[in-house]
Amino acid sequence: MGVNVRKRGKYWQYRVELAPVDGVRKYLARSGFATKKECQIEGVKALEKYTYTGVPYKVSDISYADFLDKWVKDYAEINLKYHTIMTYKNVIKNHLKPNLGNYKLVQLNSYILNEFMTKLYVNNSYSKWYMRGILKILKSSFRYACDDLNYIPYNPALKVHVPKYDIPPKDPAHIFTKEEIERILDRFKDSPSIYYSLMTAYFTGLRLGEVYGLTWDNIDFENKTLTVNKNLVKKLQEGTKENNRHSKGGSTCAWYLGTCKTETSYRTIPIGDRLVKGLKELKRIQEINKKQYGDSYIKHYVKEVRNRFTNKPEKKIVSATSELKVAYPECDFIFVKENGYFLGTDQSKYCMKVIHYELGIDCRFHDFRDTHATRLIESGADIKAVSKRLGHSTIMTTYNIYVRVTNKMETDTVKRFEDYSSIVDIPKTTDKPYIND
Repeated sequence: MGVNVRKRGKYWQYRVELAPVDGVRKYLARSGFATKKECQIEGVKALEKYTYTGVPYKVSDISYADFLDKWVKDYAEINLKYHTIMTYKNVIKNHLKPNLGNYKLVQLNSYILNEFMTKLYVNNSYSKWYMRGILKILKSSFRYACDDLNYIPYNPALKVHVPKYDIPPKDPAHIFTKEEIERILDRFKDSPSIYYSLMTAYFTGLRLGEVYGLTWDNIDFENKTLTVNKNLVKKLQEGTKENNRHSKGGSTCAWYLGTCKTETSYRTIPIGDRLVKGLKELKRIQEINKKQYGDSYIKHYVKEVRNRFTNKPEKKIVSATSELKVAYPECDFIFVKENGYFLGTDQSKYCMKVIHYELGIDCRFHDFRDTHATRLIESGADIKAVSKRLGHSTIMTTYNIYVRVTNKMETDTVKRFEDYSSIVDIPKTTDKPYIND
């Protein structure tokens, strides 16, 4: 196997023999070189690259910055969920382009990428989870360049690692005590929408977008079940710049009904009498509000539009007062303000600030989900049932991510072993001196 150089008209051409297919010889050829020397140099490069990778790849002078734009458009925007796309774009804008964007894609190697990760950690002290997220983007983008486009012979990010953390990262979860839950609910007892949304999160373990995406047809009062079949997503309006989320005259965002996180996130779960009673009370209050506000009560509808990235149909929420006749199907959200106005997941921002600053409880909305899972396990619930209730694909996800060890669980573990080992008696001691046999 070698490089064959020959003149074709006014220009020179090199030809590299590849591995035969079905006994037939295959070649990689390129022409258009003005001199024989230039042709030989490029031919040797092509041979080395083919020999090194086993397959020919396209030689590209594209910068990593331009390639990232291509990767986002051709891969991320087509295959990933909206919030993941927005997160990736922010990382690319703030970290990858400023630090690596000027390199040619083929120049970047494991040493440069590891140096980038180390400096980013040293200069900013980012959390381990954030650094892992950046590394995930590096690996995915270079995998696309290598495996899908053949722009590079290998993925240099495979040997890149997150800097070692001497101190284990702090678990961000806060498991609510019974007293804390009572204080939180008591604080919002005069705000029905907030009160019952937090109560629903606590009693079901639903995710943030699942809670505020609930509509009244998801609740079966007779059979005491709750169905999760959609997820609420907030998106920038088409044509809005990503760094300008709000402008004069109103929000530049809109609400959409998206798909659930995973296939197993679509689920119907049983709910207890307390939550059933609470939701019935909320529905009664809403019916009264509808009559009081009359034509000015706000209703919400589902409008089918096209996704600007994939061109696939998706469901956008539009609103109008009751006096207007709207041709779209109505979407009867559970958690709305007194006049019917829908805040979506933004409603949680206000109550989380109150809980944090006024009540002095440092928490996130997701902690209601963590608490629900942990308390179920703590009380002896079957882990399979808990996993299904949370919408997890595997039991290990429930164990590793959502179930935290509590003092009661640790104490119960010791007590179980003590009960098991009760056959071992402590020998009685005497006052006689110990004699070594």
